[in-house]
Amino acid sequence: MAATRTAHAVWEGDLLKGKGVVTLDSSGLGSYPVSWPARTDEAANGRTSPEELIAAAHSSCFNMAFSNVLAKAGNPPAKLTTSAAVTFVPGQGITGIHLTTEGEVPGLDSDAFTAAAEDAKKNCPVSQALTGTTITLSAKLV
Repeated sequence: MAATRTAHAVWEGDLLKGKGVVTLDSSGLGSYPVSWPARTDEAANGRTSPEELIAAAHSSCFNMAFSNVLAKAGNPPAKLTTSAAVTFVPGQGITGIHLTTEGEVPGLDSDAFTAAAEDAKKNCPVSQALTGTTITLSAKLV
């Protein structure tokens, strides 16, 4: 069964001084301000960016894929916590994504955890959609 999710964005002004709003249409969870400075400054100042939205999508998709890999191998996780750091360089674009994951998985050793995490990174649909970007991973069994 296929599912399509939608969002839309409105932008006003030029790139450097303009501003916009991205709205999550399918879920109805809200609208969020976006701006060029939110992409390029250290402080987002209450605005999001395409990179932060990609990080949210990637970390949640990775956790779903990882939990599936673990469960299929007979070791469902008690808990997975994953962060995604998406690096954007003006003039170059997105130059890399680093996933950091920690998990509580009863009955699993560290090597098996890392191997399952690598499998999830490779097969996560968001990872597959971002194959033009270098994706790295740190995995820790806790």
